[in-house]
Amino acid sequence: MSRRRTTFGKLQRDRDKQAKQRAKQERRAERSEQSGEPDESPPPQPEVDQATILAQLADLHAAFDDGKIEFDDFEARREELTSQLRID
Repeated sequence: MSRRRTTFGKLQRDRDKQAKQRAKQERRAERSEQSGEPDESPPPQPEVDQATILAQLADLHAAFDDGKIEFDDFEARREELTSQLRID
């Protein structure tokens, strides 16, 4: 079964949303520079190899399918790994 292509309108909305987010971050940075206070945003996460995270997710799913780990442990570990994924 093939996937549907996204429409131009959806792509444009996504681009607009990203541009708005960048503008908001720039305004926050300007305000923090003017006030002399440190930025309140959390520190950037260290760059993590995305291929490694995806491989760990695959191993986690295989272990769960084989019954080696419980569902609660699977959910917690999966949530931790997916939070490290970078989505552009």
